[in-house]
Amino acid sequence: MSIKYKSQVKGVIKENLSILNQIQSDVDNCSHPAFSEIPDIGLYLEQTCQFINQSLSPFSSLYLTNSMISNYVKKGIIEKPIKKRYSRQQIARLIFIAFAKPVLSLDNLKVAIKMQDESYSIDIAYQYLREESINCLEYVYKLKKQLDNIGTTQTPEKEILRNIILAAVHEIYLNSYFSVMK
Repeated sequence: MSIKYKSQVKGVIKENLSILNQIQSDVDNCSHPAFSEIPDIGLYLEQTCQFINQSLSPFSSLYLTNSMISNYVKKGIIEKPIKKRYSRQQIARLIFIAFAKPVLSLDNLKVAIKMQDESYSIDIAYQYLREESINCLEYVYKLKKQLDNIGTTQTPEKEILRNIILAAVHEIYLNSYFSVMK
C-alpha cells in the first residue's frame, strides 16, 4: 500500500470519526417523554403536532404535520379525537407512527398497530417503544457494542417492533450522517 493511499485512508477514517462524534450528540439530546409525561388534558391538533415534534427532536426525519395526523385519523389508523382533542393514548400512538412511517407503508403500519393492540396495552407498548428506541439509537450510533434485551419477555411482536425501530434508526443515522457531510 502506498504512503499516499495510507494517508487518504487515515483522512477518511478521521473525517468519519469527526462526523460520528457530531451526530452522536443527537442521541444525547433525545429524550422521549415517559407515558405519564404525555399530556392527558387533551391537546388540539396543532398542540399535538408540536408536542410530538418537540419530543422527537433532534431527528428531523421523525416528524408529523397537522395534515399527516388528520390523514391517519381519516384512514382509521388512529381514533378520531374527542371534541377535537387528542388523548395521551393517541399521542403515544402518533409517536410510534412518527418512528414507523419512514419504513412502513400505511397498510403495514395498520397491521403493526393492530398487532400491538392485540399484544400490549398502549402504555406498555409505548414504554417499550421508548426504551427500545434509545437502545437502538445507542447501538446504531456506536455508543454501545450490542443491543440490550428490553423487558422480561421476548415475543414475536416485540421482535417486529424492534425491527421497525431498528430500521427507522438506521434511516435516522444515515440522514444525520449525510446532513453533516453537506
